[in-house]
Amino acid sequence: MTRLLLGAVLLGNLRACVTSQVPAMLAPPTQVRFDSVDYKNTLRWTPPTNTTSLQYYVQWKIYGEPQWLDVDGCQGIHKHQCDLSRVTSDLREWYYARVHASSLPSSKSAWALSPRFSPRWETKISPPMLKLNVTQQGIVVRVKPRPLIRKMHSNLHYKIYLKHTGGKEVVYDIESSPNKLILNKLKHKEKYCLQAQIVIPLQAKSSARNSKKCVTTL
Repeated sequence: MTRLLLGAVLLGNLRACVTSQVPAMLAPPTQVRFDSVDYKNTLRWTPPTNTTSLQYYVQWKIYGEPQWLDVDGCQGIHKHQCDLSRVTSDLREWYYARVHASSLPSSKSAWALSPRFSPRWETKISPPMLKLNVTQQGIVVRVKPRPLIRKMHSNLHYKIYLKHTGGKEVVYDIESSPNKLILNKLKHKEKYCLQAQIVIPLQAKSSARNSKKCVTTL
């Protein structure tokens, strides 16, 4: 009986020792998602709760491909985001990304997966920049999109919204070449306010309007 009791005690101590040597599994990051503006595709996530000084490892792949690939510059990072613009630049493809957390020396979480992502359909388009010049002939309107938008799309359209005090809003449609509009036959010494909006016809996508800019005619 004494030998049985001693064996049980030793077995219990051995189990406790083995258990204490197994690293605790970290909780994975949450809310893993792509945030895309003007085709700058950033993966963001929320860190596990009650944890500090974690490192994160990010991988990506094309939808339908079996192999996950490491994202250069996003291995063992401490920030909670990773720029994937370079590896997700093909607008024809759909992508996945995943991230796991690690705490030295050896504890790590399971992978946390993003939803499927398409830069073509899911990026948000910033409003264009609007430059106004008042001349004797009227108002010269120039529209300029962000550089990456212009690079991705050779055929952009713009809507120009014109309104003067107490008047109705008038909408003009222009194409990217030339991206200039001359507004004449306007009232003299009248204040006019303008806004612009990018339209991408093939994707049925448009930006918000830019902030209102106002000028007074000569």
